[in-house]
Amino acid sequence: MENQTSNRSDSQHRLAGRVVLVTGAGRGIGRCVARTYAEMGAQVVCWDKDANLLNEAMAKYPQTFRDTVTATVDVSKPDEITRGIREVVEAFGRIDILINNAGISHWKSPIDLAVAEWDEVIHVNLRGTFLCAREAVQHMAKGSAIVNLASTRGIMSEPNSEAYAASKGGILALTHALAASFGPRGIRVNAISPGWIETGDYEALGEADHAQHFAGRVGHPGDIAKACLYLTDPDNDFVTGTNLVVDGGMTRKMIYVE
Repeated sequence: MENQTSNRSDSQHRLAGRVVLVTGAGRGIGRCVARTYAEMGAQVVCWDKDANLLNEAMAKYPQTFRDTVTATVDVSKPDEITRGIREVVEAFGRIDILINNAGISHWKSPIDLAVAEWDEVIHVNLRGTFLCAREAVQHMAKGSAIVNLASTRGIMSEPNSEAYAASKGGILALTHALAASFGPRGIRVNAISPGWIETGDYEALGEADHAQHFAGRVGHPGDIAKACLYLTDPDNDFVTGTNLVVDGGMTRKMIYVE
């Protein structure tokens, strides 16, 4: 316990005052990630396309988010990304950490999936991630970090997930490409592939749900937030271009029907 407290204090010291931009921060994983960085003393900027969700998050945790800045930004729209980045830089002079979390899905048969729906998923999840990284990196100094939220659906599939799976698989490839391109700048780029992270009623989950994981439980948004802290901690400067699977071992578990 003493070591855990010491490690958290060290990490908190390294993250305090750093400018952290989190996209899709209105709810779920994004909200938890933003809250975690704010608790560590970072200057957090929260983006979401839904202003009501941002307001709800700020109202729920007023003390934690007392210094947090919010902006309504739809990452499927390049001009909104450009405007949003400009506002962050005008306010704080730089960006130290970018968490590309914004994402959507359309779970429909590939036969029925409209081209517009396919494009929407790709534009938000993949193109949005690229554009946010491209714009943000121009205001990042050596030692900064980018984390792209991918998914285990980028490496395994279920029916009717084509657009989502393609976008998340694309993020995995984009991540190591950006790591190569931004490496000479001293900027690290990594991905996180969450497994089953329950953002709704955790208590409603049953024994069979938890049993699908080597860890013995379904994931919490906090599991992803802790992974973000690890990947953006300046002390972990040898970790770049990788994909951290945070799934409690679910994707490695053999499933048999007895």
